Amino acid sequence: MKQKVIAFSQVDQDVLSQLKQQYDVVEISPKLGDVNEQIRTHVQDADGMIGAGRLLNASNLTGARRLKVVSSISVGYDNYDVDYLTEQKIYLCHTPHVLTETTADLAFSLLMGASRQLAYLDRWTKQGEWKRTVGPAQFGQDIHGKTLGIIGLGNIGAAIARRGRYGFNMNILYHNRRENLAQAQPLNAQYRSLDELLQQSDFVVVTVDLNADSTALIGAREFELMQKHAVFVNIARGSVVNEQALIDALKQQKIFAAGLDVYEKEPLQSSELFNLDNVVTLPHIGSATAETRKKMAWLAYKNLVDVLEGRQPGYAVNGGFA
Repeated sequence: MKQKVIAFSQVDQDVLSQLKQQYDVVEISPKLGDVNEQIRTHVQDADGMIGAGRLLNASNLTGARRLKVVSSISVGYDNYDVDYLTEQKIYLCHTPHVLTETTADLAFSLLMGASRQLAYLDRWTKQGEWKRTVGPAQFGQDIHGKTLGIIGLGNIGAAIARRGRYGFNMNILYHNRRENLAQAQPLNAQYRSLDELLQQSDFVVVTVDLNADSTALIGAREFELMQKHAVFVNIARGSVVNEQALIDALKQQKIFAAGLDVYEKEPLQSSELFNLDNVVTLPHIGSATAETRKKMAWLAYKNLVDVLEGRQPGYAVNGGFA
């Protein structure tokens, strides 16, 4: 008898086809009704789950008698109740590293787009506003030779810093809970307190994990510390930033611009951000290239299969189960 796997979101078709050859696969779809009700029904006798973007916790996993693994096609896992999964001896796996460079590309795209007002000027041009030589209202900020502050110098933060250092001759500052010399030294990156980094940086990029320490890390006080010409970029998680404080800072021109890929509530359907010319808003596409999403899907597949076949998964968030 084949083991049962739930695809709880859209999964790459090649990966899905391979899974169907090996396992009894059930696909969850909003077209079939309430998603959580579908999960609650099918998880009763499921052995594994694969997907991304769903909240998974006791409310929809209770009664999962055989579940061994939840394999997420993502690097972040704040939408999963890790404590509950660990208590139930269910592996939670994720897909780090394969998306590092792609996400760093997106972060630097936001930095460049916001600093040169690309989204605003694209609309401005298409609306027929280009009637004479551009003036100060259309000017942007230089990037080369400026100071780039990274809040969260992990793998993705370091990849962004490399682009700044070697591509744009930028000075690199960083803030972590503790110094990270292994990542910092090759970049000649200098450690600063959070306040010092905000005061000294021309560009601030947030790449921290979401945890108790980073929730609401950046608020009104922090935006007050930033330079008036500063550009703020968030590719971490929306909850790291007080969104209303950011909106106020943009409206009052306390900072020059922002580039955002994440928000307090997603998907973002309406927001004051949409009325502002000095912010670039993207729909959480940090890793969204065809090549990288396929790599992520295959890594999630491998994590899933490893657990179901009795092997230790390569990228588990929890573990140590006897």
